[in-house]
Amino acid sequence: MLRLVLSLVLLDPTAVIAEVSQRNIPVPQVLTPNGDRLGYAPVPRPYTGARRLTGLLVGRDPVTRRDVVCGGTVIGSRSRSLVLTAAHCLHHRGRRLKQLAFIPGYDRGRPRLGVWRVARTWVPAKWRKEPFSAELLPYDVGLVGVMAQRRPLEDVTGSGLRTMPTARGTALRGLELLGYPAGKGYRGLRLHRCLGDAVEGVSDGRGLMITHNCHAAAGGSGGPVLLYGGAIAGVVSSSSPLRDAKGYTVLTRLGGRPFERMFAKADRAMQVKRPG
Repeated sequence: MLRLVLSLVLLDPTAVIAEVSQRNIPVPQVLTPNGDRLGYAPVPRPYTGARRLTGLLVGRDPVTRRDVVCGGTVIGSRSRSLVLTAAHCLHHRGRRLKQLAFIPGYDRGRPRLGVWRVARTWVPAKWRKEPFSAELLPYDVGLVGVMAQRRPLEDVTGSGLRTMPTARGTALRGLELLGYPAGKGYRGLRLHRCLGDAVEGVSDGRGLMITHNCHAAAGGSGGPVLLYGGAIAGVVSSSSPLRDAKGYTVLTRLGGRPFERMFAKADRAMQVKRPG
């Protein structure tokens, strides 16, 4: 097993990517057809399946007053109103974000499936109470419940994806990462994909996955990690710095009792609330 290198950074959704001269993912390791130096390529239109269910999660830092942009994905629930993302996309730099909204199927300025205001958010207790450290990365998963419009979210986007827990130490092949990279080389927010294989990232404690086929950039946080068949195995959390010529991305696994409890709590709350 690999041990997580602590030079990694959280993917700051407000960061501007500087020009990087080297190829971050060596050519032999790029699995995505027409993948760029980070291993990513634009998703063909029209967006269908999991790509239609993936979108932008936008909010505002109440202190800096800067907009924060992440990814998120509709997941299947009884309330039909839940979106999966990264915890640090909801608690940015230790502060709870305000004015959150989810835009599924977003494509370069076009909110094809509407703009959904966020009613509630949930992150693991550790993420709320402890200062950031690498030990928090296995808990970098969050949920948002969106306000119903005339119909619940899943009635508009289609049925949400199922979550699939995987055990620590499990190597996964044939993953697809979806997200909205921003900055130099990415003109306008457009959905991109990266294909990768993942191995265990730490030798003890709760598991994290690492892929050396993708180097996620700012804006990629919170995007889904898809298994073949369309199930979600995790979310995009962190990456090595963009100056790293052999970049990698850290993926937070789903599964385990903390996530199950958070999901059940969120689903119950949104069934009761039924906001309109």
